Amino acid sequence: MSATADDADDSRHPAGRLGLRPGQVVQELGWDEDCDDELRTAVEAVIGSELVDDQYEDVVDAVLLWWRDDDGDLVDALVDSLTSLGDGGVVWLLTPKAGRAGHVEPSDIGDAAPTAGLHATSSVSAGRDWSGTRLSTRRTSR
Repeated sequence: MSATADDADDSRHPAGRLGLRPGQVVQELGWDEDCDDELRTAVEAVIGSELVDDQYEDVVDAVLLWWRDDDGDLVDALVDSLTSLGDGGVVWLLTPKAGRAGHVEPSDIGDAAPTAGLHATSSVSAGRDWSGTRLSTRRTSR
């Protein structure tokens, strides 16, 4: 019964809405001082370990990609985020909310994701200043 209560609490917190589970390896890309430390700490609490960075040399279950409008080419960043991502893994593209410095238009994400071989499956409020877009690889037809 307490697991159900914990799950409900997790779903109310942005880290719980990311669908991450204990034991998963989560890579963080694009970190800067403007990133949401509360979300980062909560993700680490959910997975039970620290986030790994771009120097990590093994397969990861998910990627948190912090991205701002002036960070460069989004397609390139999305392609790079797939380097260590394991089968069935997801990329959470974290962008500043509308009205915040560095806001990325949803249409820009919608254009960049398919070019990188990804598609958006959902969006969440990932904190006070950040939105999260869940991107997954397209399934191949058999």
